[in-house]
Amino acid sequence: MSRKPMFTTAKSPVVLLPAQNVDLTRWATIACDQFCAEPEYWDKLEKFVADAPSTLRLVLPEIRLNGHLDRQVREINAAMEDYLSRGLLEEREGMILVERSVSGGKKRIGLLLVLDLEDYDWKRVSVPIRATEDTIMSRLPARQEIRKGAAIELPHALVLIDDCKKEIIESLYARRDKMQKLYDFELNMGGGAIAGYAVPDAAETLAKLAALLDPSLQKSKYGWDAGILFAIGDGNHSFAAAKCLWEEIKAGLSPKEMQTHPARYILAEIVNIYGESMDFKPIHRFIKTPDPERFIRAMSESMEGGGTLTLMTPRGDRTIQVASDPAIAIKEIQTFLEQYARRGKAKIEYVHSTGHLREVVGHSGGVGICMPIFPSEKLFHYVVNVGNLPKKAFSVGEAEDKRYYLEARRIRTAEKKSL
Repeated sequence: MSRKPMFTTAKSPVVLLPAQNVDLTRWATIACDQFCAEPEYWDKLEKFVADAPSTLRLVLPEIRLNGHLDRQVREINAAMEDYLSRGLLEEREGMILVERSVSGGKKRIGLLLVLDLEDYDWKRVSVPIRATEDTIMSRLPARQEIRKGAAIELPHALVLIDDCKKEIIESLYARRDKMQKLYDFELNMGGGAIAGYAVPDAAETLAKLAALLDPSLQKSKYGWDAGILFAIGDGNHSFAAAKCLWEEIKAGLSPKEMQTHPARYILAEIVNIYGESMDFKPIHRFIKTPDPERFIRAMSESMEGGGTLTLMTPRGDRTIQVASDPAIAIKEIQTFLEQYARRGKAKIEYVHSTGHLREVVGHSGGVGICMPIFPSEKLFHYVVNVGNLPKKAFSVGEAEDKRYYLEARRIRTAEKKSL
């Protein structure tokens, strides 16, 4: 795919923000793919939100995917229409600088904008927006179904840029005191604090982003003109679902309609991979199996190498040998787990932080696998020169640090409500 003569990969968004009378602490909800092995988290959040307006009503936590998707989607779509009709969401134009307090007292600084799905692909092809992990096609239909009838989208994706000089997002953050503050509040369920600032002029920032595609700069970073600008940190499957739906929608549009249709774009938060909070964390595996000892023996026999892997059990921790290279180890472990699960001998769940993993093992039995850490500084080079990592290979922060649903954006045209 050839480069575009004009930079349209990213642009300034038109965002929907909660109205002044909305309780923001009850409004915001953590990403839907978190705490899938901990139903008590979602039960506690449900009680806290109660009847207040909340993005909890506008998304479907993956732990609640229970075979009643049609009804759940109808309820989500109805809640979106209700919130819009009641004036609970107010429109504003422009980029938003996001300051998030995360674990360890650090700040994650991001920039909210929209990305062109025409410039994204999850396959290993030379496009400006790249996936970083394997796309599991079976995970897309539910996400597509939710998006298909939705009036709005709410982003939980964190998309990374490779700006080692810290000249883009960080330069905006240094000038935040001169910007209008749009929100500033404490997130629920231990998510830390968040503040948002209105970026007054997008042109300079977009020009700086476009400059990252300079061929000489690309060659100096990756050894060749890779044409990469964005790498998806969190939200790979959200991007893939949006892309699939856009391909369906655009088939019925004229060339002129394709240029401006809102579903062509996706709202996301852009973060510099060199930011202070960009310590990648492993996403651990919890294995539900009726015979933990048999599972451990099978896994130990299938793995080899100069690295060690800790397995948690209710009777204590065990170690086995795995490949010393984190990328190879993650791939081999995931391949083994999926093959073992396909034989009907186990169910895989994904858990953030060793503390949460130990709690799940203690409550539910089974085996916890403490996964290797993939280093953040190697991500862009790996993606352009090797390919995608296995799914759930890394996490941008711990579970509580994940992006909360807060801002929204219209993705349906007024005249074509079936979209």
